[in-house]
Amino acid sequence: MSSDLLLQAGLFLLMLFMFLAMHDIPKNFIAKLRLKSRADLQANRHFVYGAQLLSKARSSPNSRSLAKQAQSQAELAIAINPNDAASHILKSLSLDLQGLKSSALDSLDVALSPPAVASLADSEKADALFKRAELKFGMMSRQRGRVDSVIEDLTQSVELGKGCCNNVKLYCLLGECYKVKKMRHEAMLAYQQALKIDPASALAKAGIDRMN
Repeated sequence: MSSDLLLQAGLFLLMLFMFLAMHDIPKNFIAKLRLKSRADLQANRHFVYGAQLLSKARSSPNSRSLAKQAQSQAELAIAINPNDAASHILKSLSLDLQGLKSSALDSLDVALSPPAVASLADSEKADALFKRAELKFGMMSRQRGRVDSVIEDLTQSVELGKGCCNNVKLYCLLGECYKVKKMRHEAMLAYQQALKIDPASALAKAGIDRMN
């Protein structure tokens, strides 16, 4: 008789613990979701404010100070959500405007590497790859042997555009890279593609003229 009572009591306690556990999981999940939503909202606020500052910096005589503030906002967003590539890209653009090319490139490398790169759409990744290629090409005089890496970024950017890339500067930069490698045919094709997009492109015409 006593053993039956103990068994029943044990079963009751087991059911009680299971009931509490089952009802505690949704509460924990909702609490975590709320915290995540608040954190994402705060990160987005920093990002939007930083983007506004960067936009102002590009047309202001006080560009360096505003770019520094934009960088700070990007870093606050990154501290909250380090896996959001957009914030790393914002930081890179801010650093670039301050003339800190190497640091800007480092931030783009983070944005284009896992896990952050997973947050980018193909078109966004294509834009980031083009920007990284520009930075690399601009630093080639100090860091030789980077041209193959620049070409890789540019061709990947074109592929991500699924054949619809309309970036004249991209093809002109690709032409410059092929010229560095003394690949005249490929360089000419790149400049011609730029002219297909914009027949009036002075940049593409100048590139072709230098080939002759």
